[in-house]
Amino acid sequence: MRKKTFAAAALLAAATLTLSACGSGGDDSGPVAVVSEESDSGKAVTVLDRPFEKPDLVLTDTQGKKYDLRKETQGRPTLIYFGYTHCPDVCPLTMNNLAVAKKHLPKAEQDKLRVVFVTTDPERDTPAALGTWLKGIDSQVVGLTGDFATIQAGARTLGITIEAPHKDKNGKIVSTHGTQVIAFSPKTDGGYLLYGEGATVEEYTHDLPLIIKGEKP
Repeated sequence: MRKKTFAAAALLAAATLTLSACGSGGDDSGPVAVVSEESDSGKAVTVLDRPFEKPDLVLTDTQGKKYDLRKETQGRPTLIYFGYTHCPDVCPLTMNNLAVAKKHLPKAEQDKLRVVFVTTDPERDTPAALGTWLKGIDSQVVGLTGDFATIQAGARTLGITIEAPHKDKNGKIVSTHGTQVIAFSPKTDGGYLLYGEGATVEEYTHDLPLIIKGEKP
């Protein structure tokens, strides 16, 4: 397993460099996807010496009910990803990689794990839209939407930058967002692992049993 240990302060500076601009609509010239080459350290996972605190987010789930992230995931192994359903490449790939890896876990461990997808495009990603999209990937994934400013602030506490969706010069709606997956320990509720965009199904498959126990890969 490829891994690296960083101080949280250094990580914050590096994490904000990893941005993906995903486009949808407008034309058929293909998706927009730009990731800073400076942020590509070639490492699948970063082990943090000082874990992130779980974001204090109260949003709306796919059933239209209030979801308190800290309360609902307390004491559970949790993976958090910020993205959106109209993303043509990075977001569905990341979520599908997690879903495939998760299927290798015993049923009891699958039920313990919380995978949380927080939209960066809440205007279009309504609870119903999120629910439909996630059902095609993994019905156990928690989909959350709400006020953009609240979501943006929550992401920022994890060193993840997201920008409001906007139209590019070709008329495509693009959302620029960090592509990291943060893993939180069931022992401490701290975000102690950071996965980059290049993390594979095989790497997640190897690491998930350890994350379930709050151990380092």
